[in-house]
Amino acid sequence: MSHDRPLLGIFLMLGFCVTAPLGDAVAKLLGATVPLGQLLLVRFAVQSLLLAPLVIAGNRPWRMRGRVLRLTLRRTLLHIAGIGCMVTALRHLPLADAVAIAFVMPFIMLFLGKYVLGETVGIRRISASVVGFAGTLLVIQPSFAAVGAHALWPLGVAVIFSFFMLTTRQIAKETDPIGLQTVSGVMACVILAPVLLFGEKMGIAELQMVTPDRGTLWLLAAIGVLGTLAHLLMTWSLRYAPSATLAPMQYLEIPVAALIGWLIFREFPNGMALAGIGVTVGAGLYVVLREGAEARRAARSLSAEPAQPQV
Repeated sequence: MSHDRPLLGIFLMLGFCVTAPLGDAVAKLLGATVPLGQLLLVRFAVQSLLLAPLVIAGNRPWRMRGRVLRLTLRRTLLHIAGIGCMVTALRHLPLADAVAIAFVMPFIMLFLGKYVLGETVGIRRISASVVGFAGTLLVIQPSFAAVGAHALWPLGVAVIFSFFMLTTRQIAKETDPIGLQTVSGVMACVILAPVLLFGEKMGIAELQMVTPDRGTLWLLAAIGVLGTLAHLLMTWSLRYAPSATLAPMQYLEIPVAALIGWLIFREFPNGMALAGIGVTVGAGLYVVLREGAEARRAARSLSAEPAQPQV
């Protein structure tokens, strides 16, 4: 696993920045016609079907037990909830607005790192997080005026996926990423299937199963493929380029989402939302650069320490 092919890593991250909002756009198209529960079940079923052959063919590790299994279950539940919140948000908000509001996640991760993991976070990064959150509120404000409390769904996405990433970090070194995603996809199907059966019997609208037409069936397949591909592109990009190089590029997802939103739905952020997006991106880039600077400083300090005698 080498980091000596940064251009390939950057290319893969660019692929992620296009694929992820495309998946969101498909979810937005499906949100009006497919119940949420069915959409989630198909999303994770496709993920399992795509990745299981890679696990089998590559003889990748996938068996889990004890602490890792419990954390994987928690991660799966968070993944289901996060995607559910995002699909709900996309039913009511423009694509670019929903994606931009969800980008408050890096700031939430910073606070979780400080108060949950005990990481050192300086006043400048905390200040940048406050500024970034203020920018997010500028994006929320016009959406809140238009659709009410539904504008807060992307904040739920950010909070849930912050805990999702935190959980992933706790098991990342103990699991294979493709094996983890495969197991998680199967877990999600096992969880969702009885929930949908219960919802069908109870007449809960969002837990009903509908018979899709051919076009909807293709879109359902696409949301699973795009979601799985986006995850793989991000995972593979980190194999070839350091996270400090790739993290700023993730903000390209916002303008890509704005372009896709305009092309498919004829939606585009208004002036206040654009200003908020600018503030959020600026603050996020500052946090990313500070994280990189802190990491380099720590590496230099470590390399400057005298070698310890070996026994």
